[in-house]
Amino acid sequence: MGICRDMAGTQQGLRRKGGNRAALFVYAMEGLENMAFVANAVSLVTYFFGFMNFSLTKSATTLTNFMGTAFLLSLVGGFISDTCLSRFKTCVIFASMELLGYGLLTAQAHFQQLRPISCKNGAASQMSHCDAATDGQVAILYTGLYLIALGTGGVKAALPALGADQFDEKDPKEAPQMSSFFNWFLFSLTIGAIVGVTFIVWVSTNQGWAWSFTICTIAVLFAIIFICMGRSLYRNNAPKGSSPLVRIIQVLVVALRNREVQIPENAEELHEIHEKERVDNHEIIKRTNQFRFLDRAAVVTINDGPWNLCTVTQVEETKILIRMLPIILSTIFMNTCLAQLQTFSIQQADTMDTNLHGFKVPGPSIPVIPLLFMFVLIPLYDRIFVPLARRFTGIPTGITHLQRIGIGLVLSAISMAVAGFVETRRKSVAIQHNMVDSTEALPMSVFWIGFQYGIFGAADMFTIIGLLEFFYAESSAGMKSLSTAIAWCSVAFGYFTSTVVVEVVNKVSGGWLASNNLNRDNLNYFYWLLAVMSVLNFVFYLVCASWYKYKAVEDKHRDSKDNALEMVNA
Repeated sequence: MGICRDMAGTQQGLRRKGGNRAALFVYAMEGLENMAFVANAVSLVTYFFGFMNFSLTKSATTLTNFMGTAFLLSLVGGFISDTCLSRFKTCVIFASMELLGYGLLTAQAHFQQLRPISCKNGAASQMSHCDAATDGQVAILYTGLYLIALGTGGVKAALPALGADQFDEKDPKEAPQMSSFFNWFLFSLTIGAIVGVTFIVWVSTNQGWAWSFTICTIAVLFAIIFICMGRSLYRNNAPKGSSPLVRIIQVLVVALRNREVQIPENAEELHEIHEKERVDNHEIIKRTNQFRFLDRAAVVTINDGPWNLCTVTQVEETKILIRMLPIILSTIFMNTCLAQLQTFSIQQADTMDTNLHGFKVPGPSIPVIPLLFMFVLIPLYDRIFVPLARRFTGIPTGITHLQRIGIGLVLSAISMAVAGFVETRRKSVAIQHNMVDSTEALPMSVFWIGFQYGIFGAADMFTIIGLLEFFYAESSAGMKSLSTAIAWCSVAFGYFTSTVVVEVVNKVSGGWLASNNLNRDNLNYFYWLLAVMSVLNFVFYLVCASWYKYKAVEDKHRDSKDNALEMVNA
C-alpha cells in the first residue's frame, strides 16, 4: 500500500504541474523571440546594403546564409537538450547567447566608429564613393549575427519540445491539448512576427537601426524573464545522459558486426530490458518489420555491452529516424518556395503602389499579409476544423500529421501558380503604361501580391506545425528536441537550396532572372516552374507518406501506475 500511495502522490504531483498554465510562458517566449528574429530576417538586407556598405549580391547572400545557419544550428540545441541539459536550461542559455548577439549589433549601429560611413542616401549605387567596412567592423557584425543564429537555433529546438512536454500524449484528456499546443505555439509565433514586420521594421526605417536593435535586445531579455517565471510549473524531462546520435551509431555498428547472425523468428527473443525501462519511465517501442537488417543489433550473442548488443527500443529509434528522413526531404522544396516570397516578391512590391489610405507600406513589411491570414486561420483551424474532423476520424488531432503536411504542400504549389499569374499581370501593366524601364511605382496595388502570400500562409500553417508535431510525436523519449530540430532543418535547407535553384534556372533558361529589371525578366515563368516542381515534389511526398509506419509504444509503466491507482481508490 505504501508503494501505491507513493505512485498516486507522484501522479497527482505531475498533474499539478504542466498543462496550459505552464504553456503560457512558452508562448510568451516564442512570441517575443520570434518578433526580434523575423523583423531582422525581412529587413537586414537593407542594413547590410545601406549601412555596412555591402554590395547587393553580398547583402542577399549574407542574409540567406544567416537564415539557413540559424535553422541548421537548431541541431546543436537539440543535441545538447537531449544529452546534457534540460529543455528549460537549454532555452535560457541559448536565449542569453542571442541576447548578447543583439547587444553587439545595437552597439555597432549606435557607435559610428564600429561601422563604415553609411551609403544610405543614394550613394550605395556608386560603391566607389563609399568606404568599405573594415575587417574589424565585419568581425563585429558576423559575431553578433552568428551569436543570434546559434541562440535562436537552440531556442527553436528546445522550446517547442518544452511546451509539448507539459501535456501527456498518452493521456486521453491531454492528447488533444498537446495538439492544440502546437497550433497556439504557431499562433504566438505569428503574433510576434506581425509585430516584428510592422512595428520594428517601421522603427528601423524611420527611427534608425540603433533603436530597432535595442527593441530586439529588450524583447529577448523579456523572453528570458518570462520563461524563467514559469520554472516552478514545468514538467521537466531530464536529459537521458547518452546522445541519441551515439545510440543510433551503436545500432548501425552492431548490426553491421552481426550481419552474419540469424534473426530469430520469435521477436520476444530479441534483447529488451523492460525492468530498467519501468524504473526510468522510458517508453518501450514495439518492433516493426521494416529495415529487418537492423534487428541484428538486438540479437543476443556471447558479447555484451552497448557496442555489442542493443535493445529493440534502441533499434526502433534508429528505424524511426530513417523513416523520417524522406518526409523531411520532401518538405525542403516548399521552403525553397518560401525563400522566393521573401526575396523576389519583396522586389515585386518595390515596383508597385504601396500606398494604403495615405500610408506608404515599407517593402519589408509586405510579409505581414500571410501572417495576418495565419492569425485568422489558426484559431479557426484549432477551434472549428479540428473538433469537426475529430468526430469523423476519431483522431485527437482531427487529421493525421502526414495528412496535414500534405495539405500544406498542395497549397504551396497553388501559391506558386497564383504568383505566376500575378507577375504576368504586373508585367502587362508595366508594358501598357510604358514603364518597363521606369523606377516609378506602377499603377497597380501591392496587395495583388496578397493572393500568393495568403495561400502560402495557409500552407505554412499546415506544413510547418504539422512537421513539428509529427517529429515530436513520432520520435522516442530520448530525442524529442533533436527531432524538433530536424523539422526546422527543412527550413534551413530550403534557404540554401533557393540560391542553387535560382542559379541553375538562370543558366538553363538563358537568363530568366538575370537582367536586374523585373519588368524585363521572366519571373512569372520561374514561378510556374516552381509550381510544376512543387506538384512533382508532392507526388514524391505521397510515396514517402504511404510508406511510413507510425511507431507503436508498449506502455507497461503506465499500466502499472494505473493499476496502483485503482488499488488506492478501492
